[in-house]
Amino acid sequence: MLFGTPVFLFAFLPAVLLLHLLLPRVARNAWLLAASLLFYAWGEPRFVLVMVVSIAGNYACGLWVEAARRGLAPGAAPPRAPLAAALAFNLGLLGFFKYAGLLWEALRAVLPLSELEPPPLPIGISFFTFQALSYVIDVHRRDVAVQKNPLDFALYVALFPQLIAGPIVRYVDVAREIRARSVDRARFALGVRRFVFGLGKKLLIADVLGRTADTIFALGPAELSTGSAWLGLVCYTLQIYFDFSAYSDMAIGLGHLLGFRFLENFDYPYVSASISEFWRRWHISLSTWFRDYLYIPLGGNRGGRGRTYRNLVIVFFLCGLWHGASWTFAAWGLYHGLFLVLERAGLGARLARWPRAVRHVYTLAIVMHGWVLFRAEGFTHAAQYLGALWGAGAPASASPPALYADSLVKLVLVAGAVGSLPLFPALARWREQVAGGAGLGALAELGRTAAYLVVLAVALLELAGGTFSPFIYFRF
Repeated sequence: MLFGTPVFLFAFLPAVLLLHLLLPRVARNAWLLAASLLFYAWGEPRFVLVMVVSIAGNYACGLWVEAARRGLAPGAAPPRAPLAAALAFNLGLLGFFKYAGLLWEALRAVLPLSELEPPPLPIGISFFTFQALSYVIDVHRRDVAVQKNPLDFALYVALFPQLIAGPIVRYVDVAREIRARSVDRARFALGVRRFVFGLGKKLLIADVLGRTADTIFALGPAELSTGSAWLGLVCYTLQIYFDFSAYSDMAIGLGHLLGFRFLENFDYPYVSASISEFWRRWHISLSTWFRDYLYIPLGGNRGGRGRTYRNLVIVFFLCGLWHGASWTFAAWGLYHGLFLVLERAGLGARLARWPRAVRHVYTLAIVMHGWVLFRAEGFTHAAQYLGALWGAGAPASASPPALYADSLVKLVLVAGAVGSLPLFPALARWREQVAGGAGLGALAELGRTAAYLVVLAVALLELAGGTFSPFIYFRF
């Protein structure tokens, strides 16, 4: 089920919110779990079994970790067997469904397997697998208490707002709210505003630019001019940010409506002045997951520069593979890992002496060229597109950018560029400063409400036209 569909907006969500409000507290978790499983099963019912297996396996591993710890001397390290089992179970489940395609391709080269197809990919498996695994690791580390109620643990894994595309929520951040939560009028209003904001970003910016990016990236080498290649890349650069951050906004908003507080997943990454800063601002829940559960256990920046560089390369190679079963994703991860190593090796210190505007241009250039690898269908496609960016291939007259940039696209490009800057936090701070003066606060609040109503109305008009497309990260 998609957030931006009529069945979700006008049937599923109102029913979930109404019953969550009316039911006694003791029944709310069971209702949310049932609703979340229905949400997940809406498009592909068969994949619910995969999620149930994941829930049962990680619940059992958590109990096993707790049981193995009983009777140990204070301060003694718990046995590693339960944790090893959890790692094998989760990574095995993820590997079977997500990376079977790569194995199938390799086997087809040496065996007659033309009739054999890899298993389909359960939607959101990368997100709920990492989420469940983080719980078991945290129980092993004694960062959280084991959850003995299977329904409450199942709700943690399956909770529908962030189930399919994050943010990756850690159990420690929602454990209290799973036990007891409340929603007052102010928090409900905050949730509505955040959801509408995300819906507008998705429908009015990401989807519009996505159509242009898809058209240009589908052009053959003989059709792709340098100007069109840059237009397509700029559109995709803004599309992927507004598409993914829109889902996070909507998930965070839905969390507020239900009494959950999810951590922020984006912090205006395109204002970064280094690749290191970019990864502190982009997909924060994933980058911190890899930091806390892989980079630091590998040794982090302890043990000298060589080991630090090695750890960064390993982490970002796996980060790339996490995004998809394709070697282009792995190359994208290694590409970012290389620049992180270079910045650690001395480039970062040199960058620090440059004006921030220059560092910003450097970062955007690196990130945007990386998006070509991320978006391309393969290495050949990526090489052709990168060549077109720098004048190799078709002549400028092959496909002029004006052919794809009508007035709407130009308007949305400007809106996307402005929206990628931290202007809304600045406006919020200004509103707080004037809240007590001469009625300006009430006027500012009225203007904000009107703006959200306009965004909602225009988004619903777009939705009525059937323009909503799946989120990019659904395929990860």
